[in-house]
Amino acid sequence: MLRNGNNACSPSPIFAAMKRIAVFTSGGDAPGMNAHIRAVERVGEKRGLEVVGILGGYSGMIAGHFEVLDRVRTASIVERGGTVLKTSRSAEFTTVEGRAKAAQQLKDHGIDGVVACGGDGTFHGAHFLSQEHGINIVGTPGTIDNDLWGTDFTIGYDTAINTAASAIDRIRDTADSHGRLFFIEVMGRHAGFIAMDVGVACGAEFIAVPETMTDVELLYQRIVAQGLDKRTIVIVGEGDELGGALKISKLMESRFGVSSKVSILGHMQRGGSPTVRDRVLAARLGAAAVDALLEGITGVMIGEQNQEIAYVPLHETWERRKTVPTYLNDLVSLLV
Repeated sequence: MLRNGNNACSPSPIFAAMKRIAVFTSGGDAPGMNAHIRAVERVGEKRGLEVVGILGGYSGMIAGHFEVLDRVRTASIVERGGTVLKTSRSAEFTTVEGRAKAAQQLKDHGIDGVVACGGDGTFHGAHFLSQEHGINIVGTPGTIDNDLWGTDFTIGYDTAINTAASAIDRIRDTADSHGRLFFIEVMGRHAGFIAMDVGVACGAEFIAVPETMTDVELLYQRIVAQGLDKRTIVIVGEGDELGGALKISKLMESRFGVSSKVSILGHMQRGGSPTVRDRVLAARLGAAAVDALLEGITGVMIGEQNQEIAYVPLHETWERRKTVPTYLNDLVSLLV
């Protein structure tokens, strides 16, 4: 629901007894996570709360790696990429026993509420903590993939597409100088948001994404139309059903005799100083997460829809599929 919506998910009275909350980052890191951590600490402090950072995601929660945050600890981190609280993927936490250990650590450390920043794996864990152990927990969308239903954009996405676009612009210069075909693979797992946005922004001749079947015959026609001795840029989302840029490149050579170069941008898209847009989004969602806990709201993701704060049940963020906007598909069909 939207922050000012009127439905059955109306918030409970403010938790007057809430004194100590925790924040952690989990799964893949995303630019803006540090701005988010800072916002949770600053707003928590303004609301009279003690804010604790959990080091190392769910693994750190199980191990009891807790650290009190303050203005000094969170100073000069807003411009940094990655996450000062570190992150991990915890196999132990996927078990009932592991989650029980984590919940007990939260109780032993006097944690009244938790802010979990991450992607769908993080939200699965947060959902189970809420359902199995009654932990007051809210999620905030921190992933470059932008694939979580219920929020227009995720923390880190804007930085990732700008990083990718900058790299592709540089590759285009080389491709143009040598008259080469380049297949450039971008991240995004099973979602084509990054590929579509940077494909349009960088003037790609073809974009292959997981949401649609890649037509290799049409791809070959595009390459021929561009000119086999001319610069041609093809953007490939890593989750494409043909297997990514390297496999598509080999397929084009074996089937059509077309040679090409491959560039896989990889984890560089996760790093670097976050853009202003990501910093502001991270701060806004962090502030809203603290206030949601104080209002007794739990088991939801704090997202942004049409510039309004929205509360989305955690399970809906992965049960409902977020699709590439229709306008973007239409634009690609006109430009590519």
